[in-house]
Amino acid sequence: MKHLLNLLAAVALLVWGTHLVRTGILRVFGANLRQILARSISNRYTAAVAGVGVTALLQSSTATALIVSAFVGQGLITLPLALAVMLGADVGTSLVTVVFSFDLSWLSPLLIFVGVVLFISRTDTNVGRFGRVLIGLGLMLLALRLVSESTQIMVQSPVVKALLESVSSDLLLEITVGAVLAVLSYSSLATVLLVAALASTGFVPIDMALGLVLGANLGSGLLGVLTTARSPVQVRHVPLGNLIFKCIGVLLAAPVIGLWLRYLRPFLGDLATTVVLFHLSFNIVMGVLLIAFIHPVARLVVRWLPQPQRPPSGRPHHLDPSALGTPSLAISCAAREALHQADVVETMLQGMLTVVKTDDMRLSQDLRKLDDTVDELYSAIKYYLTKISREELGEEESRRWTDIVSFTINMEQIGDTVERVLIDIEDKKIRKGRSFSDAGMAEICELHARLIDNLRLGMSVFLNGSVRDAQKLLEEKARFRDLEHAFASTHLSRLADNSVQSIETSSLHIDLISDLKRINSHICSIAYPILESAGALAPSRLRSDVLATQRETAA
Repeated sequence: MKHLLNLLAAVALLVWGTHLVRTGILRVFGANLRQILARSISNRYTAAVAGVGVTALLQSSTATALIVSAFVGQGLITLPLALAVMLGADVGTSLVTVVFSFDLSWLSPLLIFVGVVLFISRTDTNVGRFGRVLIGLGLMLLALRLVSESTQIMVQSPVVKALLESVSSDLLLEITVGAVLAVLSYSSLATVLLVAALASTGFVPIDMALGLVLGANLGSGLLGVLTTARSPVQVRHVPLGNLIFKCIGVLLAAPVIGLWLRYLRPFLGDLATTVVLFHLSFNIVMGVLLIAFIHPVARLVVRWLPQPQRPPSGRPHHLDPSALGTPSLAISCAAREALHQADVVETMLQGMLTVVKTDDMRLSQDLRKLDDTVDELYSAIKYYLTKISREELGEEESRRWTDIVSFTINMEQIGDTVERVLIDIEDKKIRKGRSFSDAGMAEICELHARLIDNLRLGMSVFLNGSVRDAQKLLEEKARFRDLEHAFASTHLSRLADNSVQSIETSSLHIDLISDLKRINSHICSIAYPILESAGALAPSRLRSDVLATQRETAA
């Protein structure tokens, strides 16, 4: 029993080390990896090479699958190219497995020591996160040595021998066991390394080890499908296509295991090397043979999982649950959903002027219902962000997390303000049959046009973080305020001239241009985080502008 517990502990340590390396790499290079992947995908061959490189760093084809699936869901790359990336990703995992198959146990203490020093001394920096990667690598090497030591003793047990003989007699059972191990460990890499270590001690016969390796490959494809099961349909296409490729590969490779052992085994050295090279050759051959079939498989996947009609605008479009395991990717999903919320707000603002001009009561009521949509999107984005692990975010991503929260709050408050404006227009203008003077309507139209331009500029600032655009947006706040004061003065002049229309709509006119200024203040607030992070905003200016915005909101 003690030896069994030692083996289970070593396996758990191997899985945990793999997790540390994957999450550490994502924290250090997460955003850059996504940019490299997006820029490298121009054709099927460069896509496959990009998949090899990114997965060699991440040490997880499943993590690559999640990133690529999100790209497909966002329309950044096509499904066939994403499938090519996944063929390369499997080769990348195999290459990492070959590296770990060498006897690097002497390196484990050094990696753990240096990693702990870096992680403790520089916890919240990229140096500390790189230390986390070194700790994970050291633990993986240590775990492989512990697995080897534990199995050397257990293999002598008659009970263990009888159990292994019963499993090794059925190739289908071996593949099933390997797939289950990959799913449970959330890593085909850890599973293949474990099988190689077990084979090197004689705990697992070599033919059984190769069957387990095929199962591990199949399990990694199944893992991607399970992970994205609750995601939008277009996100689920990539894992399903990758699973189809793996099923084809296993069906082709299973019958030739015996031939592979007979003709190649004498040239491959020890048993562990045999296992990892079989894993590598399987994925290389599968990639070479199947990359020509990415388009037919993509069409098959779309036929099996057809895209539904576009959901109602009130439903979140981009909050992919499967991306939560990759915080940098989840941040991108939340940012895209925030822009969707801003699109709904823009629709409300555009329609508001139409209501003012045409007295369309039905349109006004429809626009007021959109405020519920804005509120629902705000709640969905906020809840999604709370499920992202803040500890796994880098400094830049953590700042982006805060920016998204601030942006969605401003959009939600703009929606509330527009709803109140529409209610006032219904009560004070439409139902009473009143109208603005030509001069008053011209002023409202000018302010409204500036407001729409500023909203679009604010969305651009939120999307690209341009300091120059943020400064321009902040300058617009002062211009808008001056214009609102000027229009309020000209309105008072029209009252002095006893203009009937101006007198009847005076209260509504003053309230409306004041509300437009309040909305503009919320829009301009988008610039503050960008300018503050760039050091382009004086602290006194920031405090005074924030306090002014708060006073306007409370008014």
